[in-house]
Amino acid sequence: MAREIISSGNDLAAIAAVDAGCMFFGGYPITPSSEVMHTISDLLPKVGGACIQMEDEIGGICAAIGAAMSGVRSMTATSGPGISLKAENLGLAQMAEVPLVVVDVMRGGPSTGLPTRVSQGDVSQAKNPSHGDYKSITLCAGNLEECYTEVVRAFNIADRFMQPVIVLLDETIGHMHGKAVLPDLEEVKANIKTRKTFDGPAEEYKPYGVAQDEPAVLNPMFKGYRYHFTGLHHDAMGFPTEEIETCRKLIDRLFRKVDEHVDELEYNEEYMIDDADILIVAYGSVSLAAKEAINRLRDEGIKVGLFRPITLWPSPEKRLYELGQKFDKILSVELNMGQYLEEIQRATGRKDIAKLIKVNGRPFSPQDIIDKVKEL
Repeated sequence: MAREIISSGNDLAAIAAVDAGCMFFGGYPITPSSEVMHTISDLLPKVGGACIQMEDEIGGICAAIGAAMSGVRSMTATSGPGISLKAENLGLAQMAEVPLVVVDVMRGGPSTGLPTRVSQGDVSQAKNPSHGDYKSITLCAGNLEECYTEVVRAFNIADRFMQPVIVLLDETIGHMHGKAVLPDLEEVKANIKTRKTFDGPAEEYKPYGVAQDEPAVLNPMFKGYRYHFTGLHHDAMGFPTEEIETCRKLIDRLFRKVDEHVDELEYNEEYMIDDADILIVAYGSVSLAAKEAINRLRDEGIKVGLFRPITLWPSPEKRLYELGQKFDKILSVELNMGQYLEEIQRATGRKDIAKLIKVNGRPFSPQDIIDKVKEL
């Protein structure tokens, strides 16, 4: 049976992690994500797990990566400035193919910005949090239930694709407090998909010697199989190399293991699209105001629909293209200067997408969106 719980988005993210089998959290307090660490620090010891507050954001993700290397599900949580500090080690986890969940509760930026206010300013950062070539996977919760379900999904994806998965919340939804209807705990546990492991002879084990569209197979450390972890380009055993074809194939695989399996990742919501004349594209907490605006506009006879990407990266580019062909009028609504608008323009091939933006740390009201739609 479904469970009903009164909680906040940040607390639900922590509860989800433990329910999904997370056994380690390494982090550092930062507004507006600190409650994730506060809550999980109470929950993990009760199930035999561990939570540690490190000296800074860098130490937090290093500890989380180390725990993941040992074979356990591991998580860290932060906000935009913390992602900036974690960037180098997010690159390490991409290159070494270490599964990890990173919850990013977005606030105003750049730099210290508006620590206690809402923003969606980390969308572009989540696509490329570190330098180099790789494919980021980023999910975005749009309501309290998804603060739970998207974190659970993130752990399964991280183990399937063997890489970091970012879950975007924002200050509004992270601190929102209300009733959430969660899936049955037994259902959650029954659907846990853990990483692949190798059980053949040790001399035949090559963790990075996999098919070109598949992730590495990393057995837990200290369990009888030897291999090498490095942030350098590496061969099938993980040892550094500059051999041309090996390096090319490695980076190509980091792309293809995601690109050729986007059907396992894409997840969107479409709200009242079928008969709509105008399309709104919004995500995260903004979509809540957008839905209310759509309901009010329809009461006035104005037919508007919503497309909400829940998996932001890789983007639902094929569906965005189809919607770009269907709708003459499209409005992108974001709490930034248009970071996802650029992706909508690229996917649709259109430069005439209208936009409604806000960067003063305050959320949109439904009336803000209603007024903009009427301008169209």
